[in-house]
Amino acid sequence: MSDYKPKIIVFCCNWCSYAGADLAGVSRLQMNPNFRIIRTMCSGRIEPEFILTAFKKGVDGILLTGCHPGDCHYISGNYKALRRYNALKLLLKEMGIDDRRLKLEWISAGEGARFQEVINNFIKTITELGPIV
Repeated sequence: MSDYKPKIIVFCCNWCSYAGADLAGVSRLQMNPNFRIIRTMCSGRIEPEFILTAFKKGVDGILLTGCHPGDCHYISGNYKALRRYNALKLLLKEMGIDDRRLKLEWISAGEGARFQEVINNFIKTITELGPIV
């Protein structure tokens, strides 16, 4: 399984975590390249259907990122994302999908090193879990 490259989607809010990902890139921080970013205006705009459809289509892991609580550009979008995330974790367990395949992290625009750490750790976890069945 050494040739296994997981399919990872990272949903990034436009105002904080996308800028954090950009900072990690322009800072040339070393990151595992096995992920694709989907830029959203707010983590609160990530519908549960997006997550379920991605898993249905064979994505191995999904990382949701957003502004730190209290710093949301849209006031409370990240709290909405947190509620949806908690519900989705329960639903994934009921569906027989390891809930470690879905993760939520708060990453600000100035936290490029944190984005690097989070993405590398998440990809390591998903690689250890192997392909979604």
